[in-house]
Amino acid sequence: MEFDEDTGMRLAAFKHVEALCKVHGTLTSEHLSEGFTFEGRRLPLVNPQRGIFKPREMQYLLSIRTVYPKTGRKVWYDDQRRVHQQIFAGDDVIDYAFMGQDPDAADNRWLKEAWERKVAILYFLGVAPGQYQFFPAFIVGWDGAQLEAKVAFAADRFAPALPATTIERRYAPRSVKQRLHQASFREALITAYNRRCALSGLPEPKLLDAAHIVEDPNEDLGQAVVTNGLLLSKIHHAAFDAHLIGIDPDYRLHVSNGLDPTAPAPFPRDSR
Repeated sequence: MEFDEDTGMRLAAFKHVEALCKVHGTLTSEHLSEGFTFEGRRLPLVNPQRGIFKPREMQYLLSIRTVYPKTGRKVWYDDQRRVHQQIFAGDDVIDYAFMGQDPDAADNRWLKEAWERKVAILYFLGVAPGQYQFFPAFIVGWDGAQLEAKVAFAADRFAPALPATTIERRYAPRSVKQRLHQASFREALITAYNRRCALSGLPEPKLLDAAHIVEDPNEDLGQAVVTNGLLLSKIHHAAFDAHLIGIDPDYRLHVSNGLDPTAPAPFPRDSR
């Protein structure tokens, strides 16, 4: 009975987070702090003060979190530095540091139990200060001497399953790498462009996309290079990708002859 209820809560948490991702893409600390609902009860998704979390109502670990450190702030755990590097290197598993130095502390025992039981967990990976990408994951190793666990990403985001085949083990990190690159690239552009479309000035992040100026099929996905990006509204991004508009090295906007120059612009253009 306890396990059944735990599974029900876990599924409710996954569905809630997936719904949030469909609306917002990248999740904020505020989104995570709202928790989720199960049978009329409000349950937390994370502990804002700790990276390893199990609600009192649940039997097994629910979530882990890696914070993206603010510039100039202390980095508390080595995995804050390593996790992005490991993902972009294509590692099958990544390291996750224990809380503190005691492997028998409650938080670290939760990691061990999740490893032993093979339960799917929510992994919130920081892509910017206070900004997270969500990945279903499993604890696949626990080392009390090294004070760290090993984490593998789920083979299927929507029906979390532990990767069982070589193809699944290779596909999951590749999918995570692509999503992490796009999220990191977008957050970097949002900061660089002050949360506004480069062409229209639209200030609504939900309607803004990160566009590459020069597409490179061999691009190193670990490099979110702001100088090769534009923050564009979705309609301008679509026009840019369709080569209906373009920007030259002198930052001048060019419009394709295929567009009617007399038609009203979808957004007022900045005359500067």
